[in-house]
Amino acid sequence: MVSQVRNKPAIEGRKVELFHRNQDHINDNPLLPPIVDGKAKFDLRSGKYLKTWQGPQHPGITGNMSLELVIAGDEIVECKTHVGYLHRGFEKIMERRKYIQCFPVVCRIAVPEPDFNEYLFAETLERLAGVEAPERAQWIRTMQLEMARLASFFMWLGGQGGAFGVQTQGQWTVTMRDYILDRFEELTGGRIYHMYMIPGGVRADFPEGFEDRLRETLDLCERTLDDVERTMFHNAVFKLRAKGLGVINPHIVEEFGITGPNARAAGWKRDLRKDRPYGVYDRLDFEVITRTESDAYARAEVRLEEMYLSIRLIRQILDRMPKDGPFFSPLPNPLHWNVPKGRIYLKSECTRGEYGYYLESDGSDKPRRIYVRGPSYTHAVSLMEHLSIGCNIADTAGLMVSLHTYPPEVER
Repeated sequence: MVSQVRNKPAIEGRKVELFHRNQDHINDNPLLPPIVDGKAKFDLRSGKYLKTWQGPQHPGITGNMSLELVIAGDEIVECKTHVGYLHRGFEKIMERRKYIQCFPVVCRIAVPEPDFNEYLFAETLERLAGVEAPERAQWIRTMQLEMARLASFFMWLGGQGGAFGVQTQGQWTVTMRDYILDRFEELTGGRIYHMYMIPGGVRADFPEGFEDRLRETLDLCERTLDDVERTMFHNAVFKLRAKGLGVINPHIVEEFGITGPNARAAGWKRDLRKDRPYGVYDRLDFEVITRTESDAYARAEVRLEEMYLSIRLIRQILDRMPKDGPFFSPLPNPLHWNVPKGRIYLKSECTRGEYGYYLESDGSDKPRRIYVRGPSYTHAVSLMEHLSIGCNIADTAGLMVSLHTYPPEVER
């Protein structure tokens, strides 16, 4: 079914305020509920409303979330996000483990791209301990982050097409992700969880012939993206359903803490790779990609262009990085490593937006406090509940995927 009802971008503010801001819409729509003590009251016995649940239905991406929906006809009038269907407690687990034992844990916080957790945890430890990764390790780390970004976006791209009934692209994009995972397996020994970036650098250098095989994979990915752009982004059904869906008003970007492609599709030229460079991003040539339409289609366009950008950045890294030199700085015995007392917060630009790690050490061999700030919390909970109001129930899945959230980040 092609939806003819879109969420109303003119209705602004938080969920409680949605029924107050547009009085004409309220007066003209008899299905909207009365407001009592600042909250919408739904009389499910009246026959005007129906409460239904969407999800959880799949162990990955947005499938770990459940939406509690109240609908009037086929229009959503209230949405509540429920998480907790996967796993949780990672931060407290790490506070009871030695530093080196935390690396298998941090990977699980964002399964499709664990490398951002590896990087931030390693970098925070290096800053506190006064350790600096060698030059070649910095280039390799940046390359790994862009490989992870590309693989994660390929998973998202297939999901976004599938949510609107465009299924063929999902077969192509999952295949391309697997080819990238082949390169990860070759480089790190693991396909999903890599544990490759550790304090002091990386665990190993490139295997023989790795650069040539990675370039071949990038060429194949680029050709596939060309096909996806022609068959998905020029598809009339995808355009009809994605354009105008989930419009994010630029005025709420800061209020809701929106970052990443969701903010850039609303016209915000904000990217930590440019604004606060880390790794070797300050030595790479690229521009921040933005759109102004701020709907599901614009967010998809931004992510597609960022996939092309990741391919270009990896090629730049392979061309410019030192061809030899150390990839690891010596450390004390990791099982008896007392990190100097202090605290630090670092952040990077992952596929969903700004990703941050707070680490506090009391001078012992275990973290005193760890806190992870992932963009999925604001996007999956606050923003999803806000954008759902007025949305057609048939577009719920497409809207969820367009925000690109990872529930493990929320329930960590």
